[in-house]
Amino acid sequence: MGSAIKLNMITQRSIEEGAAMEKGKTNPDYFEACSIIEMNPEDMKKSGIWKNSNVKVTSECGMVVVKCIHATQYCPPGLAHIRQGVWANQVVPPRTQSTGTPQYSGFPVTVEPAFNEKRKTALQLVQGSVGLWKGGN
Repeated sequence: MGSAIKLNMITQRSIEEGAAMEKGKTNPDYFEACSIIEMNPEDMKKSGIWKNSNVKVTSECGMVVVKCIHATQYCPPGLAHIRQGVWANQVVPPRTQSTGTPQYSGFPVTVEPAFNEKRKTALQLVQGSVGLWKGGN
C-alpha cells in the first residue's frame, strides 16, 4: 500500500474545466474534469499512488477525495494541482491576506492513497458543507 506525502498545492483553471462548466456543475463532464489532482509521476511513485486511483487530499481546513492523474502541464516534484471548483474549494484555506480572495495557491496538503473511497459529486460536496446532504456517504 501507499503512504502519505506532503505537497504544495495550487488550484488553477483549465480548458477542460471551463468547457465542462458550460454544461453545468452537476454534469458528468464537470465531475471528470474537476474532481482530479494532477501530480508529478515521481511523487506518485514515491508515495505508492497509482495513476487514475483515488486519493485523499487534506489541508488545514478540510479534506476531499479526488482521482490522481499525471500532471498535464508543468508540475515539478513537491507541487500538485487541483482544478478550481467545488473539489478544490474543500481544501482551500479561507485566508485572504486582506485581498478578499481565498488562498487558492501555495498552501500545504497531505495526499494519501484512498483506493477504497469514492469521489463525491459536486452536489454532495456543496450540500454536505451546509448540512443538507441526506443521501448517505
